Amino acid sequence: MSSTLTAAVVGTGFIGPVHVEGLRRAGVRVAGIVGSSPDKSQAAAERLGLPRGYASFDDVLADGTVDAVHLTTPNRFHFEQASAALRTGKHVLCEKPLALNSRESAELVRIAADSGRAVGVAYNIRFYPLCHEAADRIRAGTLGEVLHVTGAYVQDWLLRDTDFNWRVLAEDGGELRAVADIGTHWLDLIQFITGRRIVAVCADLRTIHTTRQRPRGGIETFSGKSNSHDTTESIAITTDDCGCVMLRFDNGANGCLWVSQTTAGRKNCLRFELAGTQQAFSWNSEAPNELWIGHRDRPNELLIRDPSLLSDSARTITNYPGGHNEGFPDTFKQLFRRFYGYIAAGDFQAPPPFPTFADGHREIVLCEAVLKSHREQRWVNIEEAAS
Repeated sequence: MSSTLTAAVVGTGFIGPVHVEGLRRAGVRVAGIVGSSPDKSQAAAERLGLPRGYASFDDVLADGTVDAVHLTTPNRFHFEQASAALRTGKHVLCEKPLALNSRESAELVRIAADSGRAVGVAYNIRFYPLCHEAADRIRAGTLGEVLHVTGAYVQDWLLRDTDFNWRVLAEDGGELRAVADIGTHWLDLIQFITGRRIVAVCADLRTIHTTRQRPRGGIETFSGKSNSHDTTESIAITTDDCGCVMLRFDNGANGCLWVSQTTAGRKNCLRFELAGTQQAFSWNSEAPNELWIGHRDRPNELLIRDPSLLSDSARTITNYPGGHNEGFPDTFKQLFRRFYGYIAAGDFQAPPPFPTFADGHREIVLCEAVLKSHREQRWVNIEEAAS
């Protein structure tokens, strides 16, 4: 990968600094960062040791040294910022979800195609080595035909009505929250691993706290603590705290996803179990260096992540020997290596080895089908939601 490529990060909250660290570890120069105000930009630049805190997003676009822009802002900004970056000739890597609705995401796919630039969505969980390993084994036929899929993505950081973040507001994050914010990670991952598309959904969602207390000083994602000792104000909430989504896949397999941001003690736990005609696979993001392999007629196995034991694809996103654990920050490094390696290679007709805007658009179409299913209490075909 070329070390001459330069990125700028937009957003100074929880995930922006994660991108900065991942970019540096991937060998990409970071020119600077921009937040919601010049003061926040400068403070973040100083804290992260970056050369520049941009005064505005327009200043990022005007910087001719910046090849790619990373968008880690609230969802409502994604469409406008991604469009502007592409139209000024920047490559774009955007946090999920790609946009607020499928109209916006479809337009972003079109703009990206016209731009001739690389575009990606930060579905980083694909880049745990054992997720690649599971995908490779399915492609090789060791699992057999996929029969059914179960799993969950659960957290606890919004358990109480005093827990607040911009993500709970429909105007900032979209009408779906738990499903769109974390459930889409699971949905993207399962389709990547199985190689199968979800074709229909049936959802039952719930807003546990229809009113939340917003600290007047704001609160950072996952911090659990207000940024101010000021009083709170009551805010009506319509987005989902938790819910269940039944699934149908294009090969006839079925499945079920449980999503929650109100499960005490689960800090950031994505789990799946894939059942096939020959074997079963199970994986948990809180123990990401272990893949359980189930058998009918012989003892089950536990594969510990070790590059000497992995497939070629999984080995390429593994940097440390067996027993030296790799985790969440490493997934961003590996995603960024694939993204910038693709840019450096210069062949944009080749299949991108990372999630693209087209993938991000499909996830939003899925979300809209989930929301329609929940509201109408029925199965919804994905083609119906996309029409």
